[in-house]
Amino acid sequence: MNSRPRPRIGVDLHVFDGKFQGSRSHLIGIFGELTRLCPEFQFVFLLEKTAELGRLPGFSEPNVERVHMPHAGALKRLGLQLPAQRRALKLDLLHTQYVMPLQPARGNAVTIHDVLFEPYPQFFGRLFVLRSRLLMRWSARAADLLFTVSDYSRAEIAQRYGVPAEKIGVLHNAVDRQVFFPGEAGAERVRARGLQPGGYLLTVGRIEPRKNHAALLRAYRLLPGTPPPLVIVGQRDFGYGDFETELAQMPAGRQVLLLDDVGDGELPALYRHAQIFVYPSFAEGFGMPPLEALASGVPVITSDSTAIPEVIGDAGLLIDPLDPQSLQAALSRLLADAALRAQLVQRGLARADVFTWRRSAEHLAAAYRKHFSEKA
Repeated sequence: MNSRPRPRIGVDLHVFDGKFQGSRSHLIGIFGELTRLCPEFQFVFLLEKTAELGRLPGFSEPNVERVHMPHAGALKRLGLQLPAQRRALKLDLLHTQYVMPLQPARGNAVTIHDVLFEPYPQFFGRLFVLRSRLLMRWSARAADLLFTVSDYSRAEIAQRYGVPAEKIGVLHNAVDRQVFFPGEAGAERVRARGLQPGGYLLTVGRIEPRKNHAALLRAYRLLPGTPPPLVIVGQRDFGYGDFETELAQMPAGRQVLLLDDVGDGELPALYRHAQIFVYPSFAEGFGMPPLEALASGVPVITSDSTAIPEVIGDAGLLIDPLDPQSLQAALSRLLADAALRAQLVQRGLARADVFTWRRSAEHLAAAYRKHFSEKA
């Protein structure tokens, strides 16, 4: 008697071809585990850089196909490429991020990482907000399987789009503990940047209004004495006029180093050897950089808003991102208190252990299995 063929699950992995961002790490982390957890499924990854993906753990398993899909804009990808791939590859389920393919078909899973443009439209372009409200609402309501990355985002999606919260699965982000860990590794990379290991403040993120770099610069400028250098890892994205204004007002005795060329190999070392990590973002659907800092053994100051407290717990100092004095006070306190820094490091390492790609992959595996068992 012939056994049934394995269900074929397509995964839009176009973010692998583009700039490094949270959704890219999310997909690599979860599906790198999932392919090994679910030998009963055939995974079909759709992207341009198929060979590069195949060098990562979990993406060369016997139940994996890597199919070349030229990198294209969202309209072409969602309207033409993905529907065509669904038909040609005979996919039983197609998993996308944020928005489903635009041609109607059954068998859709979608992960909407956040809907921050709803409560915080001022941080996004008007066209982006209008398009996202339309397409993400439609995707959330029409998908066979719906996921997000935090309890905060689940509550927002449920409230704003009228989807029962129990129908939204939470696939927490995590960090690779083989990459982000405490210790002495990579000190030479830090010194090559002219920095002293353990002797600088760090923030990581694109320079845009939502990340609140201007408030960080203001708080740093007003610190008493001679604080350590402030290292900003990230590229100017949009709306960074306030950032430039604050940077221009920095007194001569304050050293601000902007690094816009940091690669995957260097970033963990910069985390690991920071004295303090600071992340005063106004809004996050999860907040990967603070978690990466915790896993690297670095004390964290971050915001008390949106999903960030859910991720950080009691492992960092939480501040009001609308109050620069709150940020300045936290920086002053942590710079002066070595015992508190050591305490936060230990709490942070324990907190980072809560979030693993394996655990999130297990949740996704259970959802896939339930979906296909109900169709059988």
